[in-house]
Amino acid sequence: MKPHRIRHQFLLEPELSKKLDNLSRDPSTTKSAIVAKAVEAYIERRGEIELDRRYGVRLDRLSRELAHVRRDGEMILESLALFIRFSITLHAHTPIPDRATQAIAQERFDKFVEQVGRQIASGKRSLGKDGGGGGEG
Repeated sequence: MKPHRIRHQFLLEPELSKKLDNLSRDPSTTKSAIVAKAVEAYIERRGEIELDRRYGVRLDRLSRELAHVRRDGEMILESLALFIRFSITLHAHTPIPDRATQAIAQERFDKFVEQVGRQIASGKRSLGKDGGGGGEG
């Protein structure tokens, strides 16, 4: 059983009526099917426009913020890579450290990790808008 359909009457400009006639010449379609698809597409497009109106500004803002985060992450990674390369170059010809030197290095590294944890927990930043200096050491 076919779903119930409702008859509609409407007027079209002559040029648009010709276009509809040309489209409906294909035996696999009818004028009613073409108009129904056109009305459905129009309604869907209006829904998209409404969504864009409601959320477009927010999505644009989030996209810009994400781009800034990505840029900042790339700068951090590049800085770290350059620092590591510099450090390796600087210490390329140093003798292998003894146990005392390794212990001092481990202690310094542990303090560094603690400091990073404190900085993150407090919201302080060594670089950028929120701060200018690292503070503790």
